[in-house]
Amino acid sequence: MGKTGVYPGTFDPITNGHLDVIKRALKIFDELIVAVAMTSYKKTPIFTVEERLHFITETTKELKNLKVEAFNGLLVNFIKEKKAVAIVRGLRAVSDYEFELQLAHANRRLFRDIETVFLMPSEEYSFLSSSLVKEIAYFGGSVKSLVPPIVEKALRNKFKK
Repeated sequence: MGKTGVYPGTFDPITNGHLDVIKRALKIFDELIVAVAMTSYKKTPIFTVEERLHFITETTKELKNLKVEAFNGLLVNFIKEKKAVAIVRGLRAVSDYEFELQLAHANRRLFRDIETVFLMPSEEYSFLSSSLVKEIAYFGGSVKSLVPPIVEKALRNKFKK
């Protein structure tokens, strides 16, 4: 059995930056699970978990050794269930690092055997976040170069004025 990594997030919506991290992680792990958080006490997604799973599945269907699954509750419980060896996290800037370091330490405290692997996206995506994409789309800006076409269309429909 190969080594499995888990890339967790709300992916509301998935961006080209997320896709870049997925492709990078697949070069390291034998299998990658994109774990879509169903709920979060901090965020209220604009897309349903089913929509988010669909967007990711559609935009990654050509990638081998990739699974897309929803999860609820503590990430470490999902990791144990999947027998994964690492959590994959994208780092865009130094500002992400402090928060991600706290998460990595908390996850290791909950599950001593888990590692966290930080991957940097390509420079062109170093500023990109789902929140930024939603704000641009909300105000009628083009997100064409920031998200896959299926997501661009969904955002246009969601924010029709």
